[in-house]
Amino acid sequence: MRAPLTIAGVELRRFLRDRSNIFFVFLFPLLLVLILGAQFGGDGTQGRVVVVGDASSLRTELVAALEDDGVTVTSAGADEATEQVARGRVDAALVVPASAAAAFDDGAEVTLEVVPAAQQGARLAVQQVRTAAAAVATGQGQVRALTQAGLDEAAAQDALAAASTEMAPPTLAVVDVDEVAQEFAGLGQFDLGAAGQTLLFVFLISAAGSATLIQSRRLGVMNRVLAAPVSTGQALAGQALGRFVIALFQGAYIMLTTALLFDVDWGNIALSLLVLAAFAAVAAGAAMVIGAVMDNDGAASGLGVGLGLVLAALGGCMVPLEVFPDTLQTIAHVTPHAWAYDAFALIQRHDGTLAEIAPQLGVLAAMALALLALGTWALRRSMARAL
Repeated sequence: MRAPLTIAGVELRRFLRDRSNIFFVFLFPLLLVLILGAQFGGDGTQGRVVVVGDASSLRTELVAALEDDGVTVTSAGADEATEQVARGRVDAALVVPASAAAAFDDGAEVTLEVVPAAQQGARLAVQQVRTAAAAVATGQGQVRALTQAGLDEAAAQDALAAASTEMAPPTLAVVDVDEVAQEFAGLGQFDLGAAGQTLLFVFLISAAGSATLIQSRRLGVMNRVLAAPVSTGQALAGQALGRFVIALFQGAYIMLTTALLFDVDWGNIALSLLVLAAFAAVAAGAAMVIGAVMDNDGAASGLGVGLGLVLAALGGCMVPLEVFPDTLQTIAHVTPHAWAYDAFALIQRHDGTLAEIAPQLGVLAAMALALLALGTWALRRSMARAL
């Protein structure tokens, strides 16, 4: 066992010393997790509204009501607000004209203008503006009713403030019956993207790294290894173990850094690492097969990248499996990515146990054994031809 471990250690050191890996192995995965989480994460902003208009009591109360609702409120001129809406930097623009402010002070009917943006969160922002306007109008009506009953305005506002503190606000629970929304409920902003990118890069880096197997044969590294007191079986085991260690290192690095930098919740970490190990074995087997059946390292690297991207897209690493049509979901499960995706989903979202992810682990183990056996057999034949 010492010889395979030594060979695997050498392969890992070669992998880490390759400066071209610094960006694609250490930086690019984190950059993608950050971008995907910022765009599609569940903990995004509650709404961004830019308010246009001079200072007035109406504007002050609207801003206060929006901020109480968790909306991010900024101020800008009309032209700047229009540009922000057009570029998607805010979800909506609220225009408070001077005529509306004067009408509010006089107790007359007020008309406001809301300009929604084109992005997905615009409808929610518009609804939040309507809710804030309704709350402000209700408060003004209550003050006016009390003043008409004989109280001065300050006493009326104090009475309303006291009433609001003494009365418990009603609790409203909104239940989304959409199955996809329920599936992603409770996920952190970066959780989904981190799981998908982990699978993508573990397989991609392993498959692209199959070129080193070809380089080892072409440069005579394998011949020199076999000239030492190392059997063919030990050399093959070392190569397979080397591919597995590289894949495992890539996945563990992404899991650790996303947990530290983006607070990604991996659920039961022992089970998540077990899924990662099973998937890394599949990736190692695929790299063995590619490196054994091809003789051109450039072509092998290109094939590895292409295969990794296609399988990742089909397996739910770029678009969640839950939004696939049923037929495509069935087809997706010819890839190891889909099985590993399902296992991570069970662990992260449903506190899945070892028994619950056992089917996924079993499929991944079967895929790994088949690919490693095929890769070892093919690599043994290519080594025999080289000798």
